[in-house]
Amino acid sequence: MIPLTSLQNTAVKEAMRLRESRIRHSSGRFLIDGARELRRALELGVRLAELFVCPGRCRNAEAKSLLDDWLPRLERERQTDSTLRLYEVTPEVLAKLSFGDRDEGFVAVAHMPDASLSTFAARLTASTLLTDSLSTASRLIPSEEPLLIGVLESVEKPGNLGAILRSADGAGVSGVIVADRRVDLYHSTAIRASLGTIFSMPVTSASVVETLDWLRVHPAKPRIFTARVEGSISYTEADFRGASAIVLGTEAEGLSDRWHGEDITAISLPMLGIADSLNVSVAAAILFYEARRQRSATRRAVVE
Repeated sequence: MIPLTSLQNTAVKEAMRLRESRIRHSSGRFLIDGARELRRALELGVRLAELFVCPGRCRNAEAKSLLDDWLPRLERERQTDSTLRLYEVTPEVLAKLSFGDRDEGFVAVAHMPDASLSTFAARLTASTLLTDSLSTASRLIPSEEPLLIGVLESVEKPGNLGAILRSADGAGVSGVIVADRRVDLYHSTAIRASLGTIFSMPVTSASVVETLDWLRVHPAKPRIFTARVEGSISYTEADFRGASAIVLGTEAEGLSDRWHGEDITAISLPMLGIADSLNVSVAAAILFYEARRQRSATRRAVVE
């Protein structure tokens, strides 16, 4: 590894610039901060451009696993990939690079994965998640299970996006579309809040028009359910057992009028107090897990 001690080093300065969304998108790179998130990114094939390591800060189990298992592999990869840079840094340099109070021994600069709608669609058709022998990453969704898409319109907070992706991963959602995106998919807060599941979950961004068109022409013909305060039926009455898309908007604005149509069903979650809506990540978790409950019950009934 290349020793790096100066806070004024060009590599450090360029990595710091990736805190800005416009720099991330112009360069096609982003930061991964945290051992667990980095391990999941590596397991799922995210390509690194640079890795900053402070061995003395690798104190938790995740960081030690990266140091023992993945760093030697990256050093071997470096022998055939001249674009990959591995730096051993001081605690001061690591603290400068780390996001917030994160200090787990590793910060990486990664190449932004292809999040186009076409790649998203291709990932949905894959029946298995390809991993390597050291990987613990796997998705336990039956390959024959009907499509379940989460759609988020104009979500603004990266923490909400990350939390929704985490719930989607846990509930077995097939993929997530961020429509009319107002938040950066690869913001450090989104990655952290997702616990790195952003790397395993098929995710894309598109306009609302593109999203609706894609859903309506998809061979699975998913039923479209929109979460609205004035929804015509309760979420527990909706049938998520077949191919479905669950659409959520922002807490402040809800969903736009573009999400109305004969093929769209508005569903509601009961609000018995003085608040008129839930945090969007909470609402998403409830709806995703209701879909999981219905699908699991159907599978049990078939088996019995």
